[in-house]
Amino acid sequence: MANLKKLLAGAMALCMAGAMFASCGNTEEGGSDSKSNTTNNAGTNDNKGGEDGGNGGEDGGNGGDAAGDLKEDKLPNVPQNVEGSEASKKVLKIYTWNDEFKSRLRDFYPEYDKEASGYDGEKVGEHEYLKDGTEIVWVTTPNADNAYQNKLDEDLKAQADSDDKIDMFLVEADYALKYVNGPYVKPVADLGLTDADLADQYQYTKDIVTDSNGVLEGVSWQATPGLFAYRRDIAKEVLGTDDPTEVQAQLSDWDKFNEVAKKMKDAGYFMLSGYDDAYRTFSNNVSHAWVNNKMQIVVDDNLMKWVDQTKEYSDKGYNNGTSLWDDQWNADQSSAGKVFGFFYSTWGINFTLAGNAGDDLQGQYAVCEGPQAYYWGGTWMCAADGTDNPETVADIMKALTCNKDIMLDITKKTQDYTNNKSAMEELAKDFSSDFLGGQNHIALFTKAAPNIDASKAGPYDQGLNESFQAAFKDYFLGSVDKDTALQNFYKAAQEKYPELTVAE
Repeated sequence: MANLKKLLAGAMALCMAGAMFASCGNTEEGGSDSKSNTTNNAGTNDNKGGEDGGNGGEDGGNGGDAAGDLKEDKLPNVPQNVEGSEASKKVLKIYTWNDEFKSRLRDFYPEYDKEASGYDGEKVGEHEYLKDGTEIVWVTTPNADNAYQNKLDEDLKAQADSDDKIDMFLVEADYALKYVNGPYVKPVADLGLTDADLADQYQYTKDIVTDSNGVLEGVSWQATPGLFAYRRDIAKEVLGTDDPTEVQAQLSDWDKFNEVAKKMKDAGYFMLSGYDDAYRTFSNNVSHAWVNNKMQIVVDDNLMKWVDQTKEYSDKGYNNGTSLWDDQWNADQSSAGKVFGFFYSTWGINFTLAGNAGDDLQGQYAVCEGPQAYYWGGTWMCAADGTDNPETVADIMKALTCNKDIMLDITKKTQDYTNNKSAMEELAKDFSSDFLGGQNHIALFTKAAPNIDASKAGPYDQGLNESFQAAFKDYFLGSVDKDTALQNFYKAAQEKYPELTVAE
């Protein structure tokens, strides 16, 4: 495993070097209102299966390699050589990529000073403060193309010798292990969070941010099981019902899902909006991680099944040819859209779909389990080693991830599925969503969340997921054949991660 430590150190150095050329600035409000398209996550896997390292090769992937999944060793933390300045101690500096966590802190952290921050529930003043006078400074860099990681890597590397300290940063499951096994995170136990504090959190949300020594290095306020969200009006017209149980019976496996896709096309609708919509349901059900312990990229069979299905949907007009987060994809979720449904996890329903649907479709969406269990995304808080505000960081973590009353309040007001088993089980008894026409979708999430398996997470997931989807878009468009798309993926992946090779 010594070579793993060298690898991780090298990977971190590469990211830091790349940051010098990345166009990512220290804007305070530069984040997107949408979740990044990188959330899945081999960390978001409802995966079952062994570490076979190969995928059979029939559909163009790798086969025959018997190496197990890559397992990282925890790097020792870098000694903090400089104490924070007096000015730094009066500032809580938080790194993130969008506005989601900002809204959680502003709306639900009891010590956030709304009046001093000029916060009215939507707009915020030029400066933000906690009630003790601590100023909050957000450093926001978009997540795509590793820009956020590059910026974070560069600044964390400088932390040991800087008196202007980073206090907290956010990570997603696609790259959480890179940081928890890296040298720049303070264990939550060192902040005073106990096993009792964390007892009601879903286990997978701890596993994703537990280092190779078994030490917990982050916490999340949310769990993110996924469902299939569909238009009730279209379901009634084409399937004869909008009842979630009856719709689920017609979508309960991929063969049935494909049959309904044909019905939608025949009726003048699209089953899905674009190329990437079903990706997470496949990538979360792989049998092995992206990278094995020989440092080889291994494409799983299930990813090639996504390729084949998406090519069929594209050729037959079952999708509308969009890409995640583009303007047409967003528009397809509105009343002007002709798309039957979208795969979304918890945050997506309340954070993206509801906003795109607008007032015209209030009550006109519903959710069901869909053809395959999966989860997508999630955001974790990490304390930066060297923070000069450890008590404040600890208090935020406890309030937003361990306080049952606050977790209940978040779910009731935002419909976000929060990371507290007893709170969610309580709500599952009688919750009702106006946006979903009175449906109790919390009950569906509560059944799915305990079964999430994050065992196939790896430090390369964001970059490899992005490169794989981008490479095969050319295939879906018909500009290259499947094998060329696969080779283009390998080329892009190795340009992004030169330390990786391709399994024979």
